[in-house]
Amino acid sequence: MAQPPILSWEGLGLQQGGRWLLGGPEREDIDLHIGPRDRLALIGRNGAGKTTLFRLINDEIEADRGQRKVKQGMRVVVLEQDPDFDGFETLMDWALAGEDAPAEYEVEAIAGQLGIDMTTPSKGASGGERRRAAIARALAQEPDLLLMDEPTNHLDLSAIDWLEDWLTRFKGAFVVISHDRTFLKRLTNATLWLDRGIIRRKDVGFGGYEAWEEQVYAEEARAAEKLDAKLKLEAHWLERGVTARRKRNQGRLEKLWQMRAQRAAMISGGGTAKLKLATEEEFKSKSVIVAENITKSYDGRAVIKPFSLRIQRGDRIGIVGANGAGKTTLLKMLTGELEPDSGSVTISKKLTGVMIDQQRSLMEADTTVRQLLAEGGDWLDVRGNRKHVQAYLKDFLFDPKIVDTKVGILSGGEKSRLLLAREFARKSNLLVLDEPTNDLDLETLDLLQEVIADYDGTVLIVSHDRDFLDRTVTLTLGLDGSGSVDVVAGGYEDWERKRRQPITSKAKSSSTKKKPDKTTQAAVQKQSKPDKLSYKDQRDYELLPARIEELEGAIAKGEQILSDPELYTKDPQKFATISKGLENARAKKDAAEERWLEIAEMVEG
Repeated sequence: MAQPPILSWEGLGLQQGGRWLLGGPEREDIDLHIGPRDRLALIGRNGAGKTTLFRLINDEIEADRGQRKVKQGMRVVVLEQDPDFDGFETLMDWALAGEDAPAEYEVEAIAGQLGIDMTTPSKGASGGERRRAAIARALAQEPDLLLMDEPTNHLDLSAIDWLEDWLTRFKGAFVVISHDRTFLKRLTNATLWLDRGIIRRKDVGFGGYEAWEEQVYAEEARAAEKLDAKLKLEAHWLERGVTARRKRNQGRLEKLWQMRAQRAAMISGGGTAKLKLATEEEFKSKSVIVAENITKSYDGRAVIKPFSLRIQRGDRIGIVGANGAGKTTLLKMLTGELEPDSGSVTISKKLTGVMIDQQRSLMEADTTVRQLLAEGGDWLDVRGNRKHVQAYLKDFLFDPKIVDTKVGILSGGEKSRLLLAREFARKSNLLVLDEPTNDLDLETLDLLQEVIADYDGTVLIVSHDRDFLDRTVTLTLGLDGSGSVDVVAGGYEDWERKRRQPITSKAKSSSTKKKPDKTTQAAVQKQSKPDKLSYKDQRDYELLPARIEELEGAIAKGEQILSDPELYTKDPQKFATISKGLENARAKKDAAEERWLEIAEMVEG
């Protein structure tokens, strides 16, 4: 039997700016129930009311209708996205303020694990330091229900890993707003979807959300077509565009796999039967940035040890690593902003770059959207092509009616999206993105991936967003803090896999000394001839990505069916059949991934 909720809202409705933001007379009543072990992803576009819903759950604001019920003794804690540190001398002073402040020793214990010094002055603290301090305070309060608003913003990979591990062991419930797909997939077991003023719940983790979303939109579209409601269809232009965009992106992902395979062959110096490699002269002619044995040290510590790389026209390169590992230093050397201590960087004279970083705060609040994009006119040049400003806004998921709206009243996410729209319009052949995913909702991330995939030039991306890198880059430069730079064909997961490989190989080597087997002998034989693939290897290398994607779709569909809490009671045979099918599909997917990785390692040498 399901446990009773620890917190619920029944018949919730809230007006904002003269309209119903949540619920209301013309919509379904909102009923929200949170169980004691719920791990809920709260999904919705920027401006949909996600943060407002958090404030209602935490009883910070009053609703216009409905009733909030909380189990006696429950402690609700909010991890805010941008907490206010003004007026506090140190991070610890801020953490210990307020009636519900945690014990200092509890804060210190968590801060130590996160690697943050709580005596750091608040005024000079970085975004990452403030985020760690906020996490330390929130977790030290020992919540029964934890509300997290973009918890991974400004965190490096090691801190994200630590937080994921803590939440995996957490005994209470949590609701999380996040654009970090990897974080959501790993941790959530149910999804709340806030859409056009109503909340839908599905007891399936974020991994099944997109299939569910598309199913809902498809059903709405069919209903609208039956009613021949043109206005209804026009209101859905954004939702329909999202679905179409995801379908187009499947083709882009296939292209990305091909580009990674080609790059892997270039790195290894070898190739496969069907990989057509350029000659050395062609390879050099396509190079836009050439780094040869570059190094950089600070205060006697080697930040970048001798490193060489040829960046080709059209490369999408991700730079990853912990804070302080040297990501920004490497980026600045590759783009000519910083001179290396030794070695050289040669940059093509034809390269014209656009840098997109955390410039959102530099956009003047009184400037209108029209002024920012089209200098006050109706038309703008988009990489050499003339386009109407309102049509361009629609490309970036804006309602064209906001064209004369002042920038200052836009949400943080909308400002980030507007900045992307402005910078992507500029004519360039080098795009440099510094943490581009902060404050973007999931639909905007899909759009950003699409724009990058269609970009004609070369792209350099510094990001901690693992899923974004996996969907976007062809080459990853991984920094572990020792000064060495790993060059890996693929995304973040490929780099992580390479980092784990020496340990795995060592363990396998140790076990084979005790008891050799045919599988290990075959693996050793393959490793000894990494450049030669059999016909079967080549076929598997080409076809397995599509097979893995097909299996992932089948798994998501099966999980969606099993999420019906009444299925077992209504049709136990169907429940058993689908459960068995899911088990088989997961096993096949794991086997396919292992097989493809085995061949990919052979290609990479």
